[in-house]
Amino acid sequence: MPKIILGIQVLHRNQDAVEVQKLLSEYGCFIKTRLGLHNASDDRSFCSDAGLILIEFISDAESEINEFVGKLKELGSIVVRTMEF
Repeated sequence: MPKIILGIQVLHRNQDAVEVQKLLSEYGCFIKTRLGLHNASDDRSFCSDAGLILIEFISDAESEINEFVGKLKELGSIVVRTMEF
């Protein structure tokens, strides 16, 4: 079973973050590692509307990963890329 990592780019965080978070919670039992990245300035003058989430899944969760990705792609501003190792 390959190690599957998803890169999820959220182009409009302010608009889609709630729905993305709901899906992350729904599939949380299959997520081993989650890392969220976005641009923000130290002086709080800037916080990017775009963000990137990296997800590592547990082994043998291929069908759940496919469901998760399908639901993410239904949202308007989400780009999903898959890495396998």
